[in-house]
Amino acid sequence: MFSATRSSLNVLKTRVGQSTYVSTARMISGQRMKYSISTKTSALCSKAVRQHTVYGANRIQRFHASALSNAKVPFLLADIGEGITECEVIQWFVKAGDKVEEFDRLCEVQSDKASVEITSRFTGTVASLKYKVGDMAKVGSPLVEIETGDAVEESAAAEPADPTPEDNLKGRSHVIQDMNAVAAMMDTPIAGKIETPTAEHILTFATPAVRRVAKENNVDISLIKGSGKGGRVMKEDVLNYLANGRQATAAPKEAAAPAPAAKAFIPRGEDKVVPLSMIQKAMFKQMTKSLSIPHFGFADEIILDNATAFRASLNAHVAKNPEKYKFKKVSYMPIFIKALSVALEDYPILNARVVDGEDPSTAKLQYRASHNIGIAMDTPNGLVVPNIKNVQSLSVLDIAAELVRLQEAGKKNAIPMADLRDGTLSLSNVGNIGGTYLNPVVVTSEVAIAAVGKMQRVPRFKMIEDEKTGKLVEQVVAQQIVNVSWSADHRVIDGATVARFSEAWKSVVENPFLLGGMLR
Repeated sequence: MFSATRSSLNVLKTRVGQSTYVSTARMISGQRMKYSISTKTSALCSKAVRQHTVYGANRIQRFHASALSNAKVPFLLADIGEGITECEVIQWFVKAGDKVEEFDRLCEVQSDKASVEITSRFTGTVASLKYKVGDMAKVGSPLVEIETGDAVEESAAAEPADPTPEDNLKGRSHVIQDMNAVAAMMDTPIAGKIETPTAEHILTFATPAVRRVAKENNVDISLIKGSGKGGRVMKEDVLNYLANGRQATAAPKEAAAPAPAAKAFIPRGEDKVVPLSMIQKAMFKQMTKSLSIPHFGFADEIILDNATAFRASLNAHVAKNPEKYKFKKVSYMPIFIKALSVALEDYPILNARVVDGEDPSTAKLQYRASHNIGIAMDTPNGLVVPNIKNVQSLSVLDIAAELVRLQEAGKKNAIPMADLRDGTLSLSNVGNIGGTYLNPVVVTSEVAIAAVGKMQRVPRFKMIEDEKTGKLVEQVVAQQIVNVSWSADHRVIDGATVARFSEAWKSVVENPFLLGGMLR
């Protein structure tokens, strides 16, 4: 038995006595189609003969087969992430009748975590699209049908034939026989008429959030000239289009359900009800689960004077070696993240997770070796929390490089699914927007989360040596501080543990030069 890819036709020749038997196998959409051919020479391969072997006998049954039509292969939506069962079709890059090759873009879909471009696994012609823009596509269901150009062969009625000298197997047949059903070649009907996108809609570049704004206001986005990079249509372009009085007339209501919408532009004086976006749905589910966790809160402030000097030293090093680094400056976040990993070495319970927590009699703690620190990010599609893997093995500069990579991917709504999985402890830097003391929410896969507030330069009392007397005197000085707020799962983490862990983290942040002494 053997198999081949859909794009190749391998021939296995097995010589038994004076006869040559040719077997072929073809792989179509992950399912195998195998059939055997009996002939005197390989030049007669166009007339296939399925052989039914009866060991110890010379009786052979022949089936004539001929090519009838090109194969229409359904292209199934693959599983693009853990726990994802459906995705919204954001845009099509092809239409029915287009020629496609392997790895050509077919469409873009939006899950509850990220947007993904789907590429073709086949070379051929697009026969039909199974979903319209805005429809919810189920994982495992056909997205498109592609005519691959491979022939579909069908057997005729069986006819018994007398054995000939060439066909005499003498009871020693080794012909391969394995006819699997070719379910992937069956057409999958989709209820309703599928609309084919027009050419001008295929390559209009815009984020999902911008498309939803246009859709909510009945604006044909292909009529808007984009001001973004590469002609990308920005949200401001849509709002300017509406402000100029060129708002499209409302389309007649259809029976179909409205597509999910995010930050819809709502004119003043008008109430409107819109469905949740995919990311909002994910937040709804996760935060509802988090309500079952009793939270313990803890807050403190960190003095950043030494961290500021340490950061300045790192940035000076980066500026002198631009060829080594893909970023120009190091922010405070890599220092915070590395300090968290150092503190976790002494308090590993903060890196654990609760397993089977529904019942106290079955609840357990899973201690995790990897420090995968999650970073809350505000992207065009909403809040996502990717994580930096194995922080315990990275330097501050390594963490800075990873952070820049994730930030650039977040701006494009293109954070890989691998970066969104397996976080162990989260850190929110919402202070970049505003706020001092915060109240973050613990997710069910972790036991703690910290939120960093905005940095402030404030007066503080400090003991300073007097230049004349040499004695320590109390003086008011200006210091750079930041507030930090902790939330922990109070089912397994007590307040004293959170306070000690926060103090350990704080001591490293306030004295980041200690990181050099901790190197192995």
